[in-house]
Amino acid sequence: MLTAQQLTGQADSHVVSNDICRPTVRLQGPVFTAYSAMHSAAAEAGVALDIASGFRDFERQRAIWNRKFHGKAPLYSSNGAELDYSSLAVGEIVAAIMTWSALPGGSRHHWGTDLDVYDPRPFAAGKRSLQLVPEEYDEGGPCHELALWLQRHAHDFGFFFPYRQFRGGVAAEPWHLSYRSLATQAQQQLTLEVLENTLAAADVAGKDYILDCLADLKEHYIDNICGATDEQENSGWLFG
Repeated sequence: MLTAQQLTGQADSHVVSNDICRPTVRLQGPVFTAYSAMHSAAAEAGVALDIASGFRDFERQRAIWNRKFHGKAPLYSSNGAELDYSSLAVGEIVAAIMTWSALPGGSRHHWGTDLDVYDPRPFAAGKRSLQLVPEEYDEGGPCHELALWLQRHAHDFGFFFPYRQFRGGVAAEPWHLSYRSLATQAQQQLTLEVLENTLAAADVAGKDYILDCLADLKEHYIDNICGATDEQENSGWLFG
């Protein structure tokens, strides 16, 4: 069980680093154990696997959010088209941000259960940089082989894809894995009250609108994920 501070990224006592990847990547201990087993299995199959991002704290998520809200970073539609910031109302800005970036306090990356993965080999020479966009995981993309392997085997190690398909909330993210057992528990703990208390005390851009609409935003973007059961996991696969 995580504390409210841990759930919302305001504490990091629940996460650790591991020699299997760079020290800035942190996850809960059991998640690293499962990831290490998956990493070894992938290597045996000739597939390279690395973590681009693990735990992300509240302040980092707040900085991302505030930059986007104030038009200092681009906003995109669910299909990846860049939006005209000057033409958007507050609600449209919030929706555009939450399609690709989580609300501070509401990110699954706060829990230490979720990780963004990629194939490091195509990027090793430094001639291309990882963007974490669906095209990189589509056929012909540098991470396509990895995406196919994970589609077949991630569930063997306790992981699932919460954004396997676009369901009208968060855009499809073929790089985003979640450790089923601990993430399901954390999601149940992240109540509307916990999230509301966290945001009310923080300097988050658009806070008045967010608090007014928080129940709907939580339902539409935070709780609206693809199923974590094997039956649901195999019901379809659609990135892009």
